[in-house]
Amino acid sequence: MKGRLVDKIAFVTGGGSGIGEAICKVFAAEGAMVAVSDINKQTSEKVAQDIVTSGGKAKAYELDVTNGARVKAVVADILDTWKKIDILVNNAGGGVEALFLESNESMWDKVIALNLKGTLLPTHAVLPSMIEQKYGKIINISSLAGKIGQGGHGLVYSACKAGVDVFAKALARDVARYNINVNSICPGTIDTPLLQSVPSLLEKMTKRIPLRKIGQPQEIAYAALYLASSESNYVTGHSMPVDGGLSMI
Repeated sequence: MKGRLVDKIAFVTGGGSGIGEAICKVFAAEGAMVAVSDINKQTSEKVAQDIVTSGGKAKAYELDVTNGARVKAVVADILDTWKKIDILVNNAGGGVEALFLESNESMWDKVIALNLKGTLLPTHAVLPSMIEQKYGKIINISSLAGKIGQGGHGLVYSACKAGVDVFAKALARDVARYNINVNSICPGTIDTPLLQSVPSLLEKMTKRIPLRKIGQPQEIAYAALYLASSESNYVTGHSMPVDGGLSMI
C-alpha cells in the first residue's frame, strides 16, 4: 500500500466517532496501522473493523483517557504489538451541558480531567518511546473555543482547550531536539448529529462563517494527516484553526 503514512503507527484517542473516527480512517487509508481507542468499546471496535474490512490494519482499545493506569497499559500493548508509536492524536474531549453559574466543582473537574488531563496522560505515556526512536508527531485536537473563548456552556471547556494549545507550544520546545513535532488543530463548527437536529441553530451558525458552510469531520482529519506526515517536518508549536474563516472575524 502506498500512502503518506506507510509503516507508521498511529494512536488515536476518542477514535470511535466523529472527528476521531475520521482521523483513524484517513490515516489507515494512507497506510498507517491505527490503534483506535475510545471510552466506548463498541464504537472503537466498529471503527477498527471498518478499517480492516477496507484492507487496512487496526486494533481497538477501550480507553478512559483520565485513567492513568489504563493509558499506560494501552500504550504498553501498542508497543508490544507494533514495537513503536510514531503518531499520537489526542482527540478525546467534551464539555458540560450547563451554564457556568449553574455548574459546580464536580462538573469542572470532569471537563478538566477529560480535556486537559486526558491530553497530558497519553502524551506522558508515549513520549519515552518517541524520544528513544528520535521521531514522533503529537497532534492535539483543541478547539477554536480555546483561541477566542466560548460563552454560555463553554467557559470551562474554553479554558481547558487554551491550556491544551499552550501545552503543545511548550512541549514542542522541550522535545524539538528529539525530532518530535507537537501541534494543535483548532476546529471551528463541525457537523454533528446534535447540530443537524436543530435547523435554526445550524442556519444561525452557518451565517456567521465566512465560507458559509459547516465543517466536516474529514476536513479536520486531512489537517491532521498533514501534521502527521513528513510534509510537516518543519512545523511545530503551531495551533492551526480549521474553521471556515471564523477566527478572522
